Amino acid sequence: MVRIQVKHGGGSEFLYDTESTSSVEEIAKDVTEIANLQSKIERLSLQLEPHLSPLLHSDSKVMALARALSEARSYASKNQVIHNKPLSIYVLRDHIRSVENAFAEAYSLFGFSNGSLQNLFPDLELIQERTIQLWWAGKELEKGKKLCDYIGKNEKTKVVIRLQSPMISPASITGGESSCK
Repeated sequence: MVRIQVKHGGGSEFLYDTESTSSVEEIAKDVTEIANLQSKIERLSLQLEPHLSPLLHSDSKVMALARALSEARSYASKNQVIHNKPLSIYVLRDHIRSVENAFAEAYSLFGFSNGSLQNLFPDLELIQERTIQLWWAGKELEKGKKLCDYIGKNEKTKVVIRLQSPMISPASITGGESSCK
């Protein structure tokens, strides 16, 4: 298993595990989805926490929402990198579902008109897989290639990749290049 540390926008980062034989397209798809889910959880926290504080001890529904939000935020935190814990798309989705369910139970207590969380981040710009670039060692990882074309066959490698839109010039991340023939 190759451990990839993905850095993206505004200091966000996470760990992602994959095989060295994974295609760049597969990796791009997965890390884009993880980054977007991580952004959604951050936005939910920013939007909901001010509403939770005044009502926190008044209703069990509010406490359930605060707990679900806290667990989601903790799991999606960039502190997971420090603890060497990779993020999972499936666990992130489950956390968002838990927050959605708890919000659906408590939304009226906050004065919201409906129980949909989508209204809380209408301007959230999600990363589009087709527009991103993955950079490693100052080089763009080309679609159509495999990770092992860049790092070799070693499955116990740790790689730092920068996820960015094509308009930003890459910051070089040190590392070597090898072939996986």
